[in-house]
Amino acid sequence: MERSEKPAVRMREAVRALLSVLEPEQVRELRAGPARLDAPELREWTYLPGSRPGLSTEGLGGEQREAVDALLAAAHSAAGAKLARGAIEVERHRRAMVGATGADRYWVRLLGDPDGYGPWGWRMNGHHLAVHVLITAAGMRVTPHFIGAEPARIADGPQAGRRLLGPEEDLARELVTDLDVGRRAAAVFSAAPPDDILTRADPFADPDLLPAGLPYGEMTPGQQPLLERLVRRYLDRAPAAYAQECWSETVARGLDALSFAWAGGREPGDRHYYCVRAPDSLMEYDNTQDGGNHAHSVWRHVRHDWGADLLRAHYTDQHR
Repeated sequence: MERSEKPAVRMREAVRALLSVLEPEQVRELRAGPARLDAPELREWTYLPGSRPGLSTEGLGGEQREAVDALLAAAHSAAGAKLARGAIEVERHRRAMVGATGADRYWVRLLGDPDGYGPWGWRMNGHHLAVHVLITAAGMRVTPHFIGAEPARIADGPQAGRRLLGPEEDLARELVTDLDVGRRAAAVFSAAPPDDILTRADPFADPDLLPAGLPYGEMTPGQQPLLERLVRRYLDRAPAAYAQECWSETVARGLDALSFAWAGGREPGDRHYYCVRAPDSLMEYDNTQDGGNHAHSVWRHVRHDWGADLLRAHYTDQHR
Protein backbone atom coordinates (compact mmCIF):
# COMPACT_ATOMS: atom_id res chain seq x y z
CA MET A 1 0.00 0.00 0.00
CA GLU A 2 1.33 3.42 -0.94
CA ARG A 3 1.84 5.82 1.92
CA SER A 4 -0.43 8.37 0.21
CA GLU A 5 -3.33 5.90 0.27
CA LYS A 6 -3.23 5.22 3.98
CA PRO A 7 -5.19 8.26 5.24
CA ALA A 8 -8.00 7.57 2.76
CA VAL A 9 -8.09 3.92 3.78
CA ARG A 10 -8.19 4.84 7.46
CA MET A 11 -10.98 7.31 6.87
CA ARG A 12 -12.99 4.82 4.86
CA GLU A 13 -12.67 2.33 7.70
CA ALA A 14 -13.58 5.01 10.23
CA VAL A 15 -16.71 5.97 8.26
CA ARG A 16 -17.78 2.33 8.06
CA ALA A 17 -17.29 1.98 11.81
CA LEU A 18 -19.40 5.09 12.41
CA LEU A 19 -22.17 3.90 10.11
CA SER A 20 -22.25 0.56 11.90
CA VAL A 21 -23.17 2.14 15.26
CA LEU A 22 -25.76 4.67 14.04
CA GLU A 23 -29.51 4.28 13.89
CA PRO A 24 -31.22 4.58 10.46
CA GLU A 25 -32.45 8.12 11.16
CA GLN A 26 -28.97 9.15 12.27
CA VAL A 27 -27.53 7.76 9.03
CA ARG A 28 -30.01 9.88 7.07
CA GLU A 29 -28.88 12.96 8.98
CA LEU A 30 -25.24 12.09 8.43
CA ARG A 31 -25.74 11.77 4.68
CA ALA A 32 -27.43 15.17 4.28
CA GLY A 33 -26.03 16.64 1.09
CA PRO A 34 -26.37 17.10 -2.68
CA ALA A 35 -25.45 14.42 -5.18
CA ARG A 36 -22.53 16.37 -6.65
CA LEU A 37 -19.73 17.33 -4.35
CA ASP A 38 -19.01 20.52 -6.30
CA ALA A 39 -22.45 21.96 -5.48
CA PRO A 40 -22.13 25.65 -4.47
CA GLU A 41 -23.91 25.05 -1.16
CA LEU A 42 -21.01 22.86 -0.04
CA ARG A 43 -18.77 25.94 0.04
CA GLU A 44 -20.95 27.52 2.69
CA TRP A 45 -19.31 27.28 6.11
CA THR A 46 -18.80 29.17 9.34
CA TYR A 47 -16.75 28.89 12.51
CA LEU A 48 -19.36 30.74 14.59
CA PRO A 49 -21.81 29.08 16.97
CA GLY A 50 -25.00 27.67 15.46
CA SER A 51 -26.42 24.57 13.85
CA ARG A 52 -25.18 23.06 10.59
CA PRO A 53 -26.52 20.41 8.21
CA GLY A 54 -25.62 16.86 9.17
CA LEU A 55 -25.60 14.65 12.24
CA SER A 56 -25.31 16.48 15.55
CA THR A 57 -22.93 15.02 18.10
CA GLU A 58 -25.10 16.39 20.89
CA GLY A 59 -27.28 13.30 21.18
CA LEU A 60 -24.71 10.62 20.43
CA GLY A 61 -24.03 7.73 22.76
CA GLY A 62 -20.57 6.80 24.00
CA GLU A 63 -19.79 4.28 21.25
CA GLN A 64 -21.10 6.61 18.58
CA ARG A 65 -19.05 9.54 19.85
CA GLU A 66 -15.94 7.36 19.95
CA ALA A 67 -16.53 6.54 16.29
CA VAL A 68 -16.77 10.26 15.45
CA ASP A 69 -13.56 10.91 17.38
CA ALA A 70 -11.81 8.16 15.40
CA LEU A 71 -12.97 9.69 12.13
CA LEU A 72 -11.72 13.12 13.17
CA ALA A 73 -8.34 11.64 14.12
CA ALA A 74 -8.06 9.85 10.76
CA ALA A 75 -8.11 13.17 8.90
CA HIS A 76 -5.09 14.50 10.79
CA SER A 77 -1.57 13.81 11.83
CA ALA A 78 -1.16 12.94 15.51
CA ALA A 79 -0.40 16.59 16.25
CA GLY A 80 -3.30 17.77 14.10
CA ALA A 81 -5.70 15.38 15.83
CA LYS A 82 -4.58 16.71 19.21
CA LEU A 83 -5.25 20.24 17.99
CA ALA A 84 -8.74 19.37 16.68
CA ARG A 85 -9.63 17.58 19.92
CA GLY A 86 -8.23 20.56 21.79
CA ALA A 87 -10.65 22.93 20.04
CA ILE A 88 -13.51 20.80 21.39
CA GLU A 89 -11.98 20.68 24.89
CA VAL A 90 -11.46 24.44 25.04
CA GLU A 91 -15.02 24.96 23.82
CA ARG A 92 -16.24 22.82 26.74
CA HIS A 93 -14.30 25.11 29.08
CA ARG A 94 -15.88 28.18 27.47
CA ARG A 95 -19.36 26.77 27.93
CA ALA A 96 -18.65 25.98 31.56
CA MET A 97 -17.43 29.55 32.10
CA VAL A 98 -20.78 30.96 30.97
CA GLY A 99 -22.83 28.31 32.76
CA ALA A 100 -23.96 26.51 29.62
CA THR A 101 -24.93 22.88 30.03
CA GLY A 102 -25.31 20.01 27.60
CA ALA A 103 -23.12 17.93 25.36
CA ASP A 104 -20.74 19.01 22.59
CA ARG A 105 -22.53 20.52 19.57
CA TYR A 106 -20.75 19.69 16.33
CA TRP A 107 -22.16 18.42 13.08
CA VAL A 108 -20.76 15.62 10.95
CA ARG A 109 -21.74 15.31 7.30
CA LEU A 110 -20.89 12.44 4.94
CA LEU A 111 -20.80 13.33 1.25
CA GLY A 112 -20.76 10.71 -1.48
CA ASP A 113 -20.19 6.99 -1.10
CA PRO A 114 -16.94 5.94 0.60
CA ASP A 115 -17.40 2.41 -0.82
CA GLY A 116 -17.98 3.58 -4.39
CA TYR A 117 -15.66 4.67 -7.17
CA GLY A 118 -16.61 8.34 -7.20
CA PRO A 119 -15.41 11.23 -5.06
CA TRP A 120 -16.50 11.28 -1.47
CA GLY A 121 -15.77 13.23 1.65
CA TRP A 122 -16.96 14.38 5.00
CA ARG A 123 -16.79 17.39 7.22
CA MET A 124 -17.11 18.24 10.89
CA ASN A 125 -18.16 21.75 11.84
CA GLY A 126 -19.08 23.67 14.95
CA HIS A 127 -17.92 26.63 16.99
CA HIS A 128 -14.17 27.06 16.39
CA LEU A 129 -13.76 23.79 14.51
CA ALA A 130 -14.12 23.33 10.75
CA VAL A 131 -12.60 20.28 9.07
CA HIS A 132 -13.36 19.54 5.41
CA VAL A 133 -12.14 16.37 3.68
CA LEU A 134 -12.47 15.38 0.02
CA ILE A 135 -11.11 12.13 -1.44
CA THR A 136 -10.86 10.78 -4.98
CA ALA A 137 -8.71 8.11 -6.56
CA ALA A 138 -6.23 10.88 -7.37
CA GLY A 139 -5.69 12.10 -3.81
CA MET A 140 -7.16 13.90 -0.82
CA ARG A 141 -7.72 17.47 0.31
CA VAL A 142 -8.32 18.83 3.82
CA THR A 143 -8.95 22.58 3.49
CA PRO A 144 -10.45 24.91 4.57
CA HIS A 145 -9.12 23.94 7.98
CA PHE A 146 -10.02 26.16 10.93
CA ILE A 147 -9.13 25.89 14.61
CA GLY A 148 -10.09 28.46 17.22
CA ALA A 149 -9.70 28.79 20.97
CA GLU A 150 -11.83 30.87 23.33
CA PRO A 151 -10.12 31.61 25.64
CA ALA A 152 -6.75 31.59 23.92
CA ARG A 153 -5.18 31.09 27.33
CA ILE A 154 -7.18 29.27 30.00
CA ALA A 155 -6.78 31.02 33.34
CA ASP A 156 -8.17 28.49 35.79
CA GLY A 157 -9.61 25.04 36.29
CA PRO A 158 -8.16 21.69 35.19
CA GLN A 159 -6.79 23.22 31.96
CA ALA A 160 -5.25 26.30 33.59
CA GLY A 161 -2.38 27.72 31.55
CA ARG A 162 -3.34 25.87 28.38
CA ARG A 163 -2.73 27.78 25.14
CA LEU A 164 -4.13 25.61 22.38
CA LEU A 165 -2.68 27.76 19.60
CA GLY A 166 0.40 28.81 21.53
CA PRO A 167 2.94 27.52 18.98
CA GLU A 168 1.12 29.28 16.12
CA GLU A 169 1.32 32.53 18.08
CA ASP A 170 4.82 32.16 19.51
CA LEU A 171 6.57 31.31 16.25
CA ALA A 172 5.08 34.35 14.55
CA ARG A 173 5.92 36.62 17.47
CA GLU A 174 9.50 35.35 17.50
CA LEU A 175 9.77 36.16 13.81
CA VAL A 176 8.32 39.69 13.98
CA THR A 177 10.36 40.49 17.10
CA ASP A 178 13.57 39.41 15.35
CA LEU A 179 13.04 41.82 12.44
CA ASP A 180 15.12 44.96 12.35
CA VAL A 181 13.46 48.36 11.91
CA GLY A 182 13.46 48.31 8.11
CA ARG A 183 12.15 44.77 7.74
CA ARG A 184 9.58 45.31 10.47
CA ALA A 185 8.27 48.35 8.62
CA ALA A 186 7.61 46.10 5.62
CA ALA A 187 6.02 43.32 7.68
CA VAL A 188 3.82 45.34 10.07
CA PHE A 189 0.93 46.82 8.09
CA SER A 190 -1.06 48.33 10.96
CA ALA A 191 -0.71 49.23 14.62
CA ALA A 192 -4.33 48.15 15.12
CA PRO A 193 -5.11 44.52 14.19
CA PRO A 194 -8.29 43.53 12.35
CA ASP A 195 -11.09 42.12 14.47
CA ASP A 196 -10.97 38.72 12.78
CA ILE A 197 -9.20 36.80 10.05
CA LEU A 198 -9.54 38.76 6.82
CA THR A 199 -10.85 35.90 4.67
CA ARG A 200 -13.58 35.17 7.27
CA ALA A 201 -15.71 32.26 6.00
CA ASP A 202 -15.37 33.19 2.34
CA PRO A 203 -16.24 30.31 -0.01
CA PHE A 204 -13.16 31.08 -2.13
CA ALA A 205 -9.75 31.85 -0.65
CA ASP A 206 -8.40 35.10 -2.11
CA PRO A 207 -4.78 35.90 -1.21
CA ASP A 208 -5.29 39.45 -2.49
CA LEU A 209 -7.40 40.14 0.61
CA LEU A 210 -4.20 39.89 2.63
CA PRO A 211 -1.45 42.50 2.98
CA ALA A 212 1.70 41.93 0.94
CA GLY A 213 3.99 41.78 3.96
CA LEU A 214 7.72 41.04 4.05
CA PRO A 215 8.93 38.55 1.42
CA TYR A 216 10.89 35.49 2.48
CA GLY A 217 13.76 36.51 0.22
CA GLU A 218 14.23 39.76 2.13
CA MET A 219 14.55 38.02 5.50
CA THR A 220 17.87 37.12 7.06
CA PRO A 221 19.15 33.50 7.04
CA GLY A 222 18.14 33.30 10.70
CA GLN A 223 14.60 34.56 10.09
CA GLN A 224 13.77 32.41 7.08
CA PRO A 225 13.67 29.12 9.05
CA LEU A 226 11.18 30.69 11.46
CA LEU A 227 8.80 31.38 8.59
CA GLU A 228 9.34 27.87 7.25
CA ARG A 229 8.54 26.39 10.66
CA LEU A 230 5.41 28.54 10.90
CA VAL A 231 4.15 27.33 7.51
CA ARG A 232 4.91 23.73 8.42
CA ARG A 233 3.02 24.16 11.69
CA TYR A 234 -0.16 24.66 9.66
CA LEU A 235 0.54 22.08 6.96
CA ASP A 236 1.45 19.45 9.52
CA ARG A 237 -2.10 19.42 10.82
CA ALA A 238 -2.82 17.13 7.87
CA PRO A 239 -1.79 13.49 7.42
CA ALA A 240 1.95 13.32 6.77
CA ALA A 241 1.80 12.40 3.09
CA TYR A 242 -0.52 15.24 2.17
CA ALA A 243 1.34 17.72 4.37
CA GLN A 244 4.57 16.79 2.60
CA GLU A 245 2.87 17.12 -0.78
CA CYS A 246 1.81 20.66 0.09
CA TRP A 247 5.26 21.57 1.42
CA SER A 248 7.01 20.11 -1.64
CA GLU A 249 4.68 22.13 -3.84
CA THR A 250 5.55 25.28 -1.88
CA VAL A 251 9.28 24.62 -2.23
CA ALA A 252 8.91 23.89 -5.95
CA ARG A 253 7.14 27.19 -6.50
CA GLY A 254 9.98 28.95 -4.68
CA LEU A 255 10.18 29.90 -1.02
CA ASP A 256 10.91 33.46 -2.09
CA ALA A 257 7.20 33.67 -2.98
CA LEU A 258 6.29 33.38 0.72
CA SER A 259 5.56 36.55 2.68
CA PHE A 260 4.68 37.39 6.27
CA ALA A 261 2.60 40.27 7.61
CA TRP A 262 1.71 41.34 11.15
CA ALA A 263 -0.59 43.87 12.80
CA GLY A 264 -1.00 44.91 16.43
CA GLY A 265 1.22 44.64 19.47
CA ARG A 266 4.21 42.35 19.82
CA GLU A 267 4.13 41.66 23.55
CA PRO A 268 2.38 38.54 24.92
CA GLY A 269 -1.20 39.49 25.71
CA ASP A 270 -1.34 42.27 23.09
CA ARG A 271 -4.09 42.07 20.49
CA HIS A 272 -2.50 40.98 17.24
CA TYR A 273 -2.92 39.38 13.82
CA TYR A 274 -0.64 37.82 11.23
CA CYS A 275 -0.86 36.10 7.90
CA VAL A 276 1.38 34.11 5.56
CA ARG A 277 0.89 34.26 1.82
CA ALA A 278 2.16 31.64 -0.61
CA PRO A 279 1.43 31.19 -4.33
CA ASP A 280 -1.16 28.49 -3.67
CA SER A 281 -2.12 28.83 -0.02
CA LEU A 282 -2.53 31.19 2.90
CA MET A 283 -2.54 31.00 6.67
CA GLU A 284 -4.15 33.52 9.00
CA TYR A 285 -4.17 33.95 12.75
CA ASP A 286 -5.78 36.54 14.97
CA ASN A 287 -5.98 36.98 18.72
CA THR A 288 -7.93 40.20 18.96
CA GLN A 289 -11.31 39.56 20.55
CA ASP A 290 -12.00 39.49 24.30
CA GLY A 291 -9.02 41.73 24.94
CA GLY A 292 -6.61 39.47 23.10
CA ASN A 293 -7.75 36.17 24.60
CA HIS A 294 -9.74 34.66 21.76
CA ALA A 295 -7.76 33.13 18.89
CA HIS A 296 -8.62 32.03 15.36
CA SER A 297 -6.39 30.18 12.90
CA VAL A 298 -7.10 29.02 9.36
CA TRP A 299 -5.29 27.25 6.53
CA ARG A 300 -6.71 27.78 3.04
CA HIS A 301 -5.52 26.51 -0.34
CA VAL A 302 -6.27 28.57 -3.42
CA ARG A 303 -6.69 25.56 -5.74
CA HIS A 304 -7.33 22.70 -3.31
CA ASP A 305 -10.07 24.12 -1.04
CA TRP A 306 -13.08 21.79 -1.00
CA GLY A 307 -11.11 19.43 -3.26
CA ALA A 308 -12.03 21.68 -6.18
CA ASP A 309 -9.08 20.57 -8.31
CA LEU A 310 -9.77 16.87 -7.75
CA LEU A 311 -13.49 17.27 -8.40
CA ARG A 312 -12.85 19.25 -11.57
CA ALA A 313 -10.56 16.51 -12.88
CA HIS A 314 -13.05 13.79 -11.92
CA TYR A 315 -16.08 15.38 -13.55
CA THR A 316 -14.07 16.33 -16.64
CA ASP A 317 -12.92 12.74 -17.07
CA GLN A 318 -16.53 11.57 -16.77
CA HIS A 319 -17.50 13.55 -19.85
CA ARG A 320 -14.62 12.58 -22.11
